[in-house]
Amino acid sequence: MFYGAAVWDPWLIVAQIVCLQCLYYITLGLFLAILVGTRVSRLSLVYFFDYVTITTSTITGWCVIASFLLSSIAGAAYMFVVIERAKKCLDFSATLYIIHLFICIVYGGWPSSITWWIVNGTGIAVMELLGEYLCFMRENREIQLTRYRTSV
Repeated sequence: MFYGAAVWDPWLIVAQIVCLQCLYYITLGLFLAILVGTRVSRLSLVYFFDYVTITTSTITGWCVIASFLLSSIAGAAYMFVVIERAKKCLDFSATLYIIHLFICIVYGGWPSSITWWIVNGTGIAVMELLGEYLCFMRENREIQLTRYRTSV
């Protein structure tokens, strides 16, 4: 999709970061609506950005955790489509989660819950490793060369 030339293109990188971040939050919202929205009376941004909602002490907290981890898996698929290079997967997944950390700090303060750090650390690892694996498999595909013989 955005697989460009070998030159450094900052606009392409910014476009990929914005695209990946938007797709991640859209997917997270979808999973939160499916898993958490049925359990709470009102779904809000608290479930996206407040570290208090990521807890193992309630069923709703486990649903939030599952939403974040499923979004990481989807993020790996998005990297397969948008980024297309295995060597860039770590950079883009780290950037996504650093931006998420900054938004969480602005929204709800410094995440002091160890569960938040474990869930997001696992999320970045899943997104990076699965995205790298998918991109690596595409990069190492055998190039098919077919010859057509004409009978004269």
